[in-house]
Amino acid sequence: MQSTSQVGRPKFIFVTGGVMSGLGKGVTTSSTAMLLQLAGYKVSCVKIDPYVNYDAGTMNPVAHGEVFVTDDGGECDMDIGNYERFIDRSMTKDHNITTGRIYMDVIAAERQGKYLGQCVQIIPHVTDAIKANLYKTAEKEKLDIMVIECGGTVGDIESLPFLEAFRQMALEVGRRNTLFIHVTLAPALDVVGEQKTKPTQHSVQELRRIGIQPDIIAVRCKAPLTSDARRKISLFASVEQQNVISCHDAPSIYKVPEVIESQGMLKAISQSLFLKRSKPKWGNWKRIAESFSKHDGSVKIAVVGKYVTLPDSYVSVYHALSHAGASIGKKVEVDWIDSEKFENGGDSKIELLKNYQGILVPGGFGKRGSEGIISTANFARENNIPYLGICFGFQLAIIAFARHVCGLKNANSTELDPTTKNPIVDYMPEQRNIHDMGGTMRLGGHEIVVEQATIAYRLYNAATIRRRHRHRYEFNQNYLGAVTKAGLVLSAHSDSGRRMEILELPGHKFYFAVQYHAEFSSRPGKPEEAFDGFVKEAAKS
Repeated sequence: MQSTSQVGRPKFIFVTGGVMSGLGKGVTTSSTAMLLQLAGYKVSCVKIDPYVNYDAGTMNPVAHGEVFVTDDGGECDMDIGNYERFIDRSMTKDHNITTGRIYMDVIAAERQGKYLGQCVQIIPHVTDAIKANLYKTAEKEKLDIMVIECGGTVGDIESLPFLEAFRQMALEVGRRNTLFIHVTLAPALDVVGEQKTKPTQHSVQELRRIGIQPDIIAVRCKAPLTSDARRKISLFASVEQQNVISCHDAPSIYKVPEVIESQGMLKAISQSLFLKRSKPKWGNWKRIAESFSKHDGSVKIAVVGKYVTLPDSYVSVYHALSHAGASIGKKVEVDWIDSEKFENGGDSKIELLKNYQGILVPGGFGKRGSEGIISTANFARENNIPYLGICFGFQLAIIAFARHVCGLKNANSTELDPTTKNPIVDYMPEQRNIHDMGGTMRLGGHEIVVEQATIAYRLYNAATIRRRHRHRYEFNQNYLGAVTKAGLVLSAHSDSGRRMEILELPGHKFYFAVQYHAEFSSRPGKPEEAFDGFVKEAAKS
C-alpha cells in the first residue's frame, strides 16, 4: 500500500489509560487502528508493558493472562492477539516492548562502550532506546500510522520513562504527526445514577503533570456518555467536546469500532493528524460484527484446564470458539472447569461433562491437574463427546489413549513423571541441554504437512499449513506403531517427519487434537479450521 502520510513520514498515536487498569485500552487501540485501516491507511500497533520482565514468556497466566505467541516466536502480552484479530495483520516480537527489553538493550550498549564514557541515565539514554525501537518498527514496516498502547495506569512509576519518550517524540516529529488518546472511566453510582467525571478530571491532571495534553479522551461507561458529562470533561480537560468519545458497553468487542466511529473518533483523528481520508469503508465488517450478537441457538462447551480461575489465561481460545460459533449463527457458551476437580476421587464428578456438547482442553504445563485432563480426554473418547485438544491437550490425549486403549497402564510424559517406564511424551532432543526458561521453547510458526484422506485434510483442505507453537515436549515416536495399530491416526507432521502435529480418531463424532496453538490463527469471519470443525460437530450433538 502506498504511504498516504505527509512527506511519507509515519504518524504516531499514543494510547494511555487512567483511573484504573482493565478499562479496555487494548480494545480501544485495536478499534482505532482498524478504523484507520478501513479508511485506507497502512496501520499497525505496538504494546508497551512497563514490567521489568524481558517478555511475557515466564509469567504466570493466572496473574498476567495469556501468553500470545507471534509467528516469529515472540512470547507477548495478550493484547497483541487483539491487534491481530482486529486488523488481521501478523505482529512480530518487535510489537511488544517491555522495560526489561529496553534496559537489556541499554546495558548491552553500555557494556560495548557505545555511550563513550557517558553516565547512562533514564533521560536521555533509556528514552532514546524506547524511541529508537518505535521509529525502527514504523520505518521497517513502512507504516502510515503506528498506534502505541502504554500498559498500566498514568501515575504508575514504571511507565514514566515511556510517557516521557512519547512527550519527546511529539516534539521531534511534530504535533501534526502525533496524537494522544487517553482512556478513562466515567462511573455511574447506583445510588444517584449520575455519570461522575471527577476520576477523568484527576487522571488528565496527572497526565498533564508529566507534560502530555491529550487530544482525545475515550471515556469508558456503561451507558452512552451524557451531554452534561461530555461538557464537563471537555471544560476541565481542555479537550474539544467533539473529541470526548463515549466508549460505552457494546454487545461484543467487535462492535466497538462502530461505536467509537459513531462518536466521531476517525473524524477527530483526521483533523488532528491532517489526514485526507476520514471515512471507513466497512466492507463485510459490519456483517461479521453483527454475527457475534445475533444467534440462532447456542453450543455448550466445557473448557477443562489448569488456569481457569482467570479466563484471560485462555482469551484466544475463547475468541477462536466465538469465531467458530458466529460463523454458524451459534452463541458459544463456555464453562471453565478446573481439571483438578477430576482428581483424587473426582471420578464421579467427571460425569458432569455429559452435560456439554463439546470438551476442549487448552495448553498448559506441569503436573498439577494433569491426571484430571487425562481422565477428561478418555471420558470424551469413551462417551463419544466432541473433543479438541490444544498442545498439552494433544499430549495428554495420546497418554490417555495409550493407557486405556493400548494397555500401557503407566504411560506418561517425562514432564509429569521423569521416571515413567513408558514415556509417550518426552523432551524434544534439542531441549535437553537448555537451562534458561525464558524464550527457549519451540516457539513460533512452523510448516506442517497434512496427510491426505484424513479428517485434518478435510478440515484444512491443504497439504501444508503454518501454525504457531510453544512447547518443550513432544510425542515419542517410539510408540507410533503401538498407538496407530490400536486405531489412532497421526495425520500431520513437521520438521521432515520428526514431529507429530495432529491426532484424530476415526469413527468418533470428533476427536481431534493438535500440538500447535490453533487459537492464535483464528480471526473474526475466518475461524481457524480445527475450532470450526469442533464447534460445528458439537452443535450437532
